[in-house]
Amino acid sequence: MLEILERIDADSSDIGLMVELFNTLRPRRASDGARATANVRTLCQLLKGNPAHALALRRYACKLLASRRHASLYTEIGVLSNDGFFTELKRRIAYRILPPALGEIYLSDALDQVVYKRTDHLWIAAVPAADWLALVDVVGLHQEADAGPKLMLPGLLESIRTLSYRVSAIGLEPKLTNFHTEIETYESPFMVQNYEVNAYLDSYQRMLAGDEAPLDDARHLLVMLDQCDVVVAKIRKQALSQGTSIALTYLLVTLSQSIDRLRKLLFLVDVSGELPLMPPADIKLLAEIHAPHQQEGPPSPRRAAAVGMALELIEAHNNKYMVRDLMRDNIDLLARNVTENASHTGEHYVADSRKELGGMFVSSAGAGLVIGFMALFKILMSYLRAAPLVEAFLFSMNYSLGFMFIHLLHFTVATKQPAMTASRIAAGLHSKDGRNIDIDSMAELCNKVIRTQNMAVLGNLATAIPTAWLIAMAWPLITGHHLVSPEKAMRLLSDIDPIHGPTLVYAAIAGVCLFVAGLISGYYDNKALYTRWAQRIAQLRGLRWLLGQQRLDRLGVYMENNLGGLMGNFFFGILLGVMPLLGFLLGMPLDIRHVTFSSANFATAMVGLDYHVSWQLVLTSVAGFLAIGSVNLLVSFGLALWVALRSRQVRFKHGWLLVKALGRRFRQGPVSFLFGSAAEEAAQLAPPDEPLTPEKTVK
Repeated sequence: MLEILERIDADSSDIGLMVELFNTLRPRRASDGARATANVRTLCQLLKGNPAHALALRRYACKLLASRRHASLYTEIGVLSNDGFFTELKRRIAYRILPPALGEIYLSDALDQVVYKRTDHLWIAAVPAADWLALVDVVGLHQEADAGPKLMLPGLLESIRTLSYRVSAIGLEPKLTNFHTEIETYESPFMVQNYEVNAYLDSYQRMLAGDEAPLDDARHLLVMLDQCDVVVAKIRKQALSQGTSIALTYLLVTLSQSIDRLRKLLFLVDVSGELPLMPPADIKLLAEIHAPHQQEGPPSPRRAAAVGMALELIEAHNNKYMVRDLMRDNIDLLARNVTENASHTGEHYVADSRKELGGMFVSSAGAGLVIGFMALFKILMSYLRAAPLVEAFLFSMNYSLGFMFIHLLHFTVATKQPAMTASRIAAGLHSKDGRNIDIDSMAELCNKVIRTQNMAVLGNLATAIPTAWLIAMAWPLITGHHLVSPEKAMRLLSDIDPIHGPTLVYAAIAGVCLFVAGLISGYYDNKALYTRWAQRIAQLRGLRWLLGQQRLDRLGVYMENNLGGLMGNFFFGILLGVMPLLGFLLGMPLDIRHVTFSSANFATAMVGLDYHVSWQLVLTSVAGFLAIGSVNLLVSFGLALWVALRSRQVRFKHGWLLVKALGRRFRQGPVSFLFGSAAEEAAQLAPPDEPLTPEKTVK
């Protein structure tokens, strides 16, 4: 470190010596904050002991700062570009593989050369802010006539003007104005803030030129920025009910980041000391800097804000090519919209009363009847001995058209519920701050979901098994031979053996397919709302002549409300049909097991073997399709719940408390836990201020 200080040339603008000096501060492990702090303090002591070195370092640093442009560092690092999501994604992937060329014009390139490791922000943040400020004070940048704040100020002012124009331009984007028409009806805050920023900066330039006129008050500018935030919040809230797109989400994220950076830069250049702009992180830094054992003197909010800005820029710079951060910032809102639309559908899959449970049983029984015939068609298709690709297409169409037909008849497939009900659970979290969760309310909702799931599974099995059995029994009367040969029947039974084969793994793959289908369903529901399918269909002149306006309007409303369900079922069938072909092409054990098809195949196999099977095989097969159903439900439900919670930025840490609450409810009444009770239903229907009497309970 001392050798590098001796080689520093005050008149040089070569970044190499600064890189070497910074390398001496960097610890071997980014998590070693103690070593990094010791290195910074050692450098401070060396500079204090040799003022000539401090003077040389000061002039060298000022030379570097003066020779580079600053504005791009504040306007681009940590703020998304206006290129769009996919262009930005492609750029980040390309630069992760082959970074861009660095020049000697921009200060951001110098930062790229100095803090070139992606983990540098970790140890830099671990060093106390007071130590960094002590190093700046020892170097004495403020002692140079053209250094310190005066050297940084022009770039800060230019950045404020640039960001203001960007905010104004993004606020006038058609994707925003068409979505929130009030921007065009009333005076747009995005335009007004630009006027206020220009007036403030012009006043600031006059002050720097020596004009004795007071600096314009920036508080009205802050009010306009707050109004911009209000508009962004309204659009985000409106998007939950009207849908969104990746392009709109990207614009909202870019707009929010630009407004936030604009506030922070205004606080740094403000000389009045009246702007209440310090974020909580900078307030914490201020407390650390002025702790009694670290530094004396009056508080300096601007110094704390400067340190906070530096840490933010370094972290954003280290992560500027991270694809994960881009996905996190932009996909959260879109994922929430997808799960929000799925949760609206999920409300139909949660029964609150025994009457609704009975309706769920009837609905799922109808689906079981259809699936019994779908299992027949699949067996017949397998006899065609078609090419693998053709067979996969036939199986996919059998699944897809069958599930879509079930949806059109308003029937219910039990395993289709979890992706919807998980979103319903996430939407039903009684959490004002997004983190604290009401365990009792969530346990009650989970109990209703479990109860409804059980009834749906029972309904599917109650008709799928008899339907398949009746078809298998009637087949010899029509054709003169069994639907399946004994060899085929044994293969059907071995496919649902949970002990001697990868049956449960295949059931888990089917659960993943169910989860993906739920996301697809929510995506198309969001797309139908965002693109206004009902209005677009109602405007089709050809269909209007064919159907009439009233029927066309009803068709548009139906498609807007059911596009997600239809497309989710269609793609779910594709996933189920293609998975075995994928396993064949990749040479991997990929296949699916679905509870209703497995139970139907069990009934078909029993008839094909003329019931000449051992009770152990029957027991194993029954346990097999029940285990398949359990894995289907658990995997799809778990994945869907995880995504729904993540989309609402809720980190669920109360799993054990929820399990205990559910266990307590089960111990209090296993039957009511699984099937509901009349007393519980009466308690829900009773007025809140009227005590529930025993007579009402019996009734």
